[in-house]
Amino acid sequence: MTDPDIADARDRMMAEAPFLRRLMLARPEVLAATATGSFDTAIAAAWEPGESVAEVSRALRRERQAVALAVALGDLSGRLSFEQVVRFLSDFADRAVERALHAIFRERGADAVTGFSVLALGKHGSRELNYSSDIDPILLFDPDTLPRRRSEEPVEAAARIARRLVEMLQTRDANGYVFRVDLRLRPSPEATPPALPVEAAIGYYESSALPWERAAYIRARAAAGDRTLGGGFLAAIRPFVWRRGLGFGAVGEIREISRRIRAHYSEGQVFGPGYDMKRGRGGIREIEFFIQIQQLVHGGRDPALRAPATLDALTALAAAGHVGPDEAARLAHGYRAFRTVEHRLQMIEDHQTHSLPVDLAALDAVARLDGLPNGAALLDRLRPDVAAVGTIYDSLDPTDGVALPRGAVAVEDAVTAAGYRDPGAVRTRIEGWRAGTPRALRTPAAQAAMEAALPGLIAALGQASDPDAAFARLDRMIGGLPTAIDFFRLVTARPGLGRLVADILSSAPALADQLGRRPALLDVLIDASAFDPPPAVVVLADEFGTVERGADYQQVLDRARARINERRFALGTQIVAGVADPIEVAGGYARVAEGAIGALAGAAVAEFVKAHGAVPGGELLILALGRLGGGALTHASDLDLIYLFTGDHQVESDGAKPLGATTYFNRLAQRVTGALSVATPAGPLYDVDTRLRPSGAQGLLAVSIDSFERYQREDAWTWEHMALTRARPVFGSADAVAGLTAVIRGVLERPRDAGTLIPDAVRMRGEIALHKPPAGPFDVKLVPGGLVDAEFAVHVLQLRHAIGLDPRLRSAIGDLAAAGLIDGEMAEAHALLTRMLVVMRLVSPESTEPPVAVRALIAAACRMTDWDALIAARDAAQRLIAAEWSRISTV
Repeated sequence: MTDPDIADARDRMMAEAPFLRRLMLARPEVLAATATGSFDTAIAAAWEPGESVAEVSRALRRERQAVALAVALGDLSGRLSFEQVVRFLSDFADRAVERALHAIFRERGADAVTGFSVLALGKHGSRELNYSSDIDPILLFDPDTLPRRRSEEPVEAAARIARRLVEMLQTRDANGYVFRVDLRLRPSPEATPPALPVEAAIGYYESSALPWERAAYIRARAAAGDRTLGGGFLAAIRPFVWRRGLGFGAVGEIREISRRIRAHYSEGQVFGPGYDMKRGRGGIREIEFFIQIQQLVHGGRDPALRAPATLDALTALAAAGHVGPDEAARLAHGYRAFRTVEHRLQMIEDHQTHSLPVDLAALDAVARLDGLPNGAALLDRLRPDVAAVGTIYDSLDPTDGVALPRGAVAVEDAVTAAGYRDPGAVRTRIEGWRAGTPRALRTPAAQAAMEAALPGLIAALGQASDPDAAFARLDRMIGGLPTAIDFFRLVTARPGLGRLVADILSSAPALADQLGRRPALLDVLIDASAFDPPPAVVVLADEFGTVERGADYQQVLDRARARINERRFALGTQIVAGVADPIEVAGGYARVAEGAIGALAGAAVAEFVKAHGAVPGGELLILALGRLGGGALTHASDLDLIYLFTGDHQVESDGAKPLGATTYFNRLAQRVTGALSVATPAGPLYDVDTRLRPSGAQGLLAVSIDSFERYQREDAWTWEHMALTRARPVFGSADAVAGLTAVIRGVLERPRDAGTLIPDAVRMRGEIALHKPPAGPFDVKLVPGGLVDAEFAVHVLQLRHAIGLDPRLRSAIGDLAAAGLIDGEMAEAHALLTRMLVVMRLVSPESTEPPVAVRALIAAACRMTDWDALIAARDAAQRLIAAEWSRISTV
């Protein structure tokens, strides 16, 4: 019994679509097979045998008829979703190309298709083919493995295969055709053969390709033929397609393509009869371009966004927070609706058309085929989606503003109106930019990008806490760039970022300096994940240490530095943006540093082993102390490290250049320190302080665990045991780390003589006060009642009572308070000063009195209503800490 919806669809097809009516009359067996909705069965049954090119050509044309008829029935009856429709069409395209290729290779005497690959691009690549669609393949061949006749050169053989393939697929006969084939997406199609040598193609995309070609490969896949060859090519050009560093020129190029399309198809832009569903404003192409732009912007950093299919990519972008949920829902609804109507247009006469008919009777016929009463109803259904899509796509372009005027008086007036206090200084800098004084602004393209960005940039910086300081830092940054094109295109393309950039430049010298050295860090600001806490240490270590195959040691260091500094920059930005608690940011800084140690020490060990082998039974361990040991760094913190090793110190390494264990691990420790601290082209990383090692600067850089334990038990000073309360292993095998942790615990749990411990601690605190006085009242670390006093109070209690032996001070204070050994308010006092320290290291690195312009930022980050409230809370915290230290140090 025929499904009533399918019966209704048949009636509409017979009445409104001449092409479908002809198929229904020619292929009654397909109608019978689909009567109950078995569309896949109907398509599978349409397969016909054949070996020769002629037999396969006929079979494919007849299968195409069956696919077209079955898919139309499923679509019009509502039994197939949009996604199922395009997948049926795309899967048939894959089968057709694959089967045609095999027939061609058999014709040439080859048993299998080798050395020749078909890459699917466009909607074929994303498995979203239209009902009546071209396919846009790129044909590649490998000259070394392509079968060819004796008299043929590889290029000639590949060209003959390509031409034969096109002929098989698109030549029309009594059974129609299979697919129209368009090879114009290949590089320089007017001058290149139809099939390209794979190495030449790789070279082209690595060196000469245009920005729009990057977007084309978002949806590319190896669809037929030698898939190993095609997959290898796509892997080779992946860095060209998905770049971690954004090229906003590519984004601008895609937008320009859209503008040219709107201009060229101007008659199809106005919604109504004649509207172009594909190219019109608010149509299919704008949905696709909107999504592809977001993928290009974010996909280099997030592989999850590289989905080729439009709706899959939209879902991924929404999940990652790059597209709002309402926008995503509207775009998805519009895309399904537009593509479905596009299919209706093509079903009528199998024409590759995308425009609604101008003739109202013809428009009514399209509507009736779709199940609507007339063309007006069809337009009413489409109109809201078209308007919404156009608005969403237009939002990618910044609001057109009036260009910044020229002339000293006009510029100063505009700058004054924007909120600057010294308009003359700002005008002088702008004049220097316009004159091309910075080398970054000496090309016409850079000047054009700068002029486009200036109005929005002036406005954004004018809203900063200190507009003049922000503009001065921006000027210094521009002066240090080789080119400023991408920077200006970035702030033009993403105007919402202008305010954040302004806040960074005006409020955070540490971040502004980073940005000046490496403007590519601006890429971080457009990642939603930049405002999330960093992941676990093991994930970070893997992220920092992952490089492309074949990278040498220096490339490993450079890549790791770039990624580590991106993470550190992102954490600082969270504070400026006011989206994270500075205490959580401090923990993030520590995780990033620990991940950096894991990645860079691992790389250094691997490189060292290549030359010297490994020490049997021995390994390097790294012990973190100070703020890193306590799991709470600032943006500017040093890394306090001790290098240790396991095993017999008399053993030699087993490599080509053997070293004794002590020499081996000391040289390796130097290599690790260099990996963490020596500046490379990617910039500096951390300062490493190893003075807390046994015997200080006079001792070996790396000692055995046995020597370390002996030193700590027999020779260490009280202050060294105080430092050990924040010791935490951050590199080494699980067994070695467990052993070292046990050694530290044993040292810390030893009974203490308060008569020795407390005077030693008081003397040490006095030495710090004498040789390292506070920089001023806002040096919350060193002032009386500051963080150092809090740490001394906690460490004395930890050693005296063997309670709270946790390297993380917050946990230690909690344990000591629970035992009644310290004031319960100490935790909040310590937390407040920690927040102030973390923020001040960004906005006032010298710990001097912070500028008035950043005080509101500091207060908000410290969870205070205003600056006065923060000062009052700081004073109370310092009084409490000073009182506790006084009490503990006099017992």
